[in-house]
Amino acid sequence: MEFRGAASHPELRSAIRALCRTFPPEYWRRLDEERAYPEEFVQALTRAGWLSALIPEEYGGAGLGVTETSVILEEINRCGANSAACHAQMYLMGTLLRHGSEVQKRQYLPQIAAGRLRLQSFAVTEPTTGSDTTRLKTTAVKKGDRYVVNGQKVWTSRVLHSDLMLLLARTTPLAEVKRKGEGLSVFLVDLRGVLGKQVSVRPIRNMVNHETFEVFFDELEIPAENLIGEEGQGFRYVLDGMNAERILIAAECIGDGYWFIEKAAGYARERVVFERPIGQNQGVQFPIARAYVNVEAANLMRFRAAELFDRGKPCGAEANMAKLLAADASWEAANVTLQTYGGFGFAAEYDVERKFRETRLYQVAPVSTNLILAYVAEHVLGLPRSY
Repeated sequence: MEFRGAASHPELRSAIRALCRTFPPEYWRRLDEERAYPEEFVQALTRAGWLSALIPEEYGGAGLGVTETSVILEEINRCGANSAACHAQMYLMGTLLRHGSEVQKRQYLPQIAAGRLRLQSFAVTEPTTGSDTTRLKTTAVKKGDRYVVNGQKVWTSRVLHSDLMLLLARTTPLAEVKRKGEGLSVFLVDLRGVLGKQVSVRPIRNMVNHETFEVFFDELEIPAENLIGEEGQGFRYVLDGMNAERILIAAECIGDGYWFIEKAAGYARERVVFERPIGQNQGVQFPIARAYVNVEAANLMRFRAAELFDRGKPCGAEANMAKLLAADASWEAANVTLQTYGGFGFAAEYDVERKFRETRLYQVAPVSTNLILAYVAEHVLGLPRSY
């Protein structure tokens, strides 16, 4: 069945669905059981050009906007797949595109677009500071024509399947800056040849099949030309890219939400108990209907935020609200679907329990819903800063 949310960009949606059909549910169940990376799926997306959606045509990419890119990620999740395996390459483009030098863009973007390089990893969060990014402790000290990096990151994903990493590190001690957001810099790190040496990783087994690590930097040398933008302005660059990240994650949640609702509605129509379809009972149909209403509402906010972003307009509030509404809607839909399936919802063969675990992540990552509420309270409603 088709819902109204699928009306926009029909040709784009059709192409993504055709690709995803070549990776049936059995593929994702096997990977989930083996805790394996969907290498074949990511390669297929790369060959089709979808992972270069945001790279301008002059650098070999598709030159699409955040709106179209959000539809790509939505449809991947709507097909029962998990775009978290590769979504970073979408939203990491913004930092390099907006703040990288022309030399950097011409050196890396065509290779990324062609699939010869992967930029899938972003090292920001640290175990002792969490969301308080301005207090991170990883340092990058300039020595001649190089920066020497020491420190530790956590929840750094896809390191083993990425050639390049974006790294946020402190280049000026916190005690020496006027504002706590100053003194942080962004670097493009070439991981080839340094993994297992100056960069070591420790896998974090987690609730979902999401490859993520603790990362340790020990005297890692980065060429000075790999600094993105100006030294000390990295925190601003990271914040600038977060709006795209929020919008794209919202789209993934919306894709999950529609997948859950389609599963719940389909099962409720077919499952007969006490000689009647369970979907005939209002106690079953009302929660599904409400979940659909909330996904549709979140979908509207996603497109509003994406429209503003693509027009170059301020969209911090809209991007944050889209992410919160979509994460809440997908989690509600997940719970409704599990309840509709009853015991069968816990069986791996129906995929509900896998997607249930996957969508739960977005209540926490890449930003907690509580931090979004704090942002709206302060920056939209004018309430006193709470942290």
